[in-house]
This record gives sequence, C-alpha cells and structure tokens, in this order.
Amino acid sequence: MRRTSYRRPFAAALLAASVLAPMTTTPAAAFHATDVRPAGAHTAGVRATGAGGYGDDGTGSSLGPALTARLDKAVADVRKQAGIPGVVVGLWMPGKGNYVRATGVADKRTGRPMSAGDYVRIGSETKTFTVTALLELVDRHKVRLDDPISRYVPGVPGGRRITLRQLAEMRSGLFPYTSDADFEHDLLSDPQRVFTPRELLAYGFKHPNTFAPGAQFEYSNTNLILLGLVVEKVTGHKLRDVIERRVLRPAQLRHTLFPKGNEFPKPHPQGYTNQTLSGEVENSTNWNPSWAWAAGAMISNLQDLRHWAKVVATGTLLSPETQAQRLRTLPTGFPGTTYGLGIFNASGWIGHNGSLPGYETVTVYLPSKKATLVVMLNTDITYQGQEPSTLVARAVTEIVTPDNVYAGAVVNP
Repeated sequence: MRRTSYRRPFAAALLAASVLAPMTTTPAAAFHATDVRPAGAHTAGVRATGAGGYGDDGTGSSLGPALTARLDKAVADVRKQAGIPGVVVGLWMPGKGNYVRATGVADKRTGRPMSAGDYVRIGSETKTFTVTALLELVDRHKVRLDDPISRYVPGVPGGRRITLRQLAEMRSGLFPYTSDADFEHDLLSDPQRVFTPRELLAYGFKHPNTFAPGAQFEYSNTNLILLGLVVEKVTGHKLRDVIERRVLRPAQLRHTLFPKGNEFPKPHPQGYTNQTLSGEVENSTNWNPSWAWAAGAMISNLQDLRHWAKVVATGTLLSPETQAQRLRTLPTGFPGTTYGLGIFNASGWIGHNGSLPGYETVTVYLPSKKATLVVMLNTDITYQGQEPSTLVARAVTEIVTPDNVYAGAVVNP
C-alpha cells in the first residue's frame, strides 16, 4: 500500500508527486487510463479563454500565446499519459504573467468539468499548517525545538532522546504507522472509520525504531501525529481550533479547513484511487481523513493555496529567527530535494506536496523569481512509479523555470 501523506507525503511530493527517474522506489500501480478517464473526456473541462484573457472562473493566461500553448500541451500530455481525470494548475510569475488552467473532469460519471474554484483534500500539505502552529508556540516561548517529546507525550519509544525538531525534520527514527500491515488492513476495510491520534500511534509503536534520532531521514506520519498532540497539550485546545485561530485567520485563508469528519465543502471533484483492498479503482471522495489527522487531513482551494505558498515559504507568521530554523533543510537521500521543519526545498521550490487516496496537490514558492506554483488533481494513482502531481509540476517547471525543475517527492519504500 502506498502511504501518503500516507507514504508519500512529501514524497514527496509524496503523495504529491514525484518526478525524477530515481523515484522508482514506489512500485508502479497496475493502472490503465481507461480506468480513470472516460472515453472522449480528454478535452472536457478546459476552462480558459486563452492567452490574454480570463474566464469567469479565473482561468486563463497572460504569459503570451507561445508559452501558453507550450504549457497547455505539456499539461495535456501528462494528463493523457498518466490517465489523470482532472487537474488544476496555477502559476504566478511577477513580471512575466500568470497561468491558470482547469482541465479534464471532476466527476467521471457525470462528466462535470474540473474547475479552478474546486476544493480538494490537500493531504500532507497539512504538515505545513501543523508545524506552523508548533513554531508559533516556539515564538511565544511555550515550547523549544530541542525539547524531548517525552516532556509532552508519554510512552514514545526512545522519547527522551527524540526532540521536537527531529520530529519536524523527519529524522526521529520512529516507525511510520502507515507502513504497518494492520493499519493498512483496518483503514481499507472501513474507510469511514474514525481513528484517534493514540490509535494511530499504537500501530507504529508496535515496531522498533528504525534508527537513532537524527541519524538519517525517513518520512513518517508518526512524527506529525506527535507534534499535533504537543500543540494540543501546550494550548489546551483541539489542534483544528488552534490551526483555525493561530494560522488560518492570521493568514486570511478563508477557504481552508481542518475537518471534524469526512465533510467536504462544495464544489469539489470526485477522488479516484487504487489504494484499495482489491487493487481496483474506487471513489474515495468521502473517506474519513482522521487516519491522517495532523499529517494530512486538511482541505483547501487554489486561491488559498496560492497565498499560503508565499506565507509559509517567507515566514509571514513567524519571527525571522524561527523561520530561519524552519528553512534549514537537510539531505533526504533523494536527488534535488532537502527537508526542513515540515517543509521541503525541491530544486529551489519551497513548500510541500500532498497526497491521500483520491487527491494530490503541490504548493511551492520559488524565492529567486517570487514565483508560485499550485497543482491540484483528483487521483493519486501512480504512473510508472511516479506520483501524477509530480509529473505535472515537473512538466510545468521544465518550461517556465528550466534552471529550477521541480525535483519531486521523497518516497520511503
């Protein structure tokens, strides 16, 4: 089973996207385009007026006809090749122009086109919100990054030697609970099940730690579940409420939420996954994301993600000192990608990807050009071992920022 925000979190694009040939560490899914996109839907949902103009839904391009045509073709080619039902791409490059496209279908049954106004499940991009909430506590001198997790959460294997910093860096050595066979079976047997944070941790704590704290990088959602519990312990409030008050409101993100259950604001696309017990493609739109909680449960839309990309990459909500700590990235073992405190640097693009059954996103900011890229799509089915969102992000950046081609995600075996 692929884990996103499950195993591919940052995968990294993890569930978000992978683009390098080396990303063959994730087995290619048995998947055919006909399983994902109905015949004749390859042109459905192109919601733009073309270069120089914008449609009522905000789609369009001001990059000029030639560059717009190249981007249109690149996105269409990836969508057709990987069998992606629908995709939204937003690119904003100050001084050069913008490009927003929604193409393909949001619903394979009805043929409803994908829209730039759709909400999507953002998977592991949730990590950027959870870690921002933690770092805001650092700025308020409520916690320290080098505190041991045992100070806040009892029962963590080796918890006296694992720091909050190492949890946020994915260098704790704690076993990823999403790699546990019982967890996989329990989730896929009942996708509507409500998991508690303690139940999730129990799946991981059954296993020995995989390495000494700080020794290496391993993407593990276990880390973020613990950081979510730290935020709750220190504040005395539910994580979703802390994120709402201390992150979403200050950042003016009015279309981003941490759901209580499987609620999903409309409009939203249907999500399609083959992370199922049978391996067949299923509709995962209403699966309960409680299994991902602080690591991957949130929902957002294109315009909020566009704004958040710059906020999180530039540290608008944090002190300069704390933001500098966040951006101190370390090697992951995946070419072109380093990881900091709940954030990655992929060939200069700073941000995170997200993925969970049925949905993938990439939200990144390129400081050298003040450029923002957001990708949203309604499948997580890999193509030749690579996440489809990575393929889209790479195709776009190969054209618009050839010196900074999105490197993709890091995927643990």
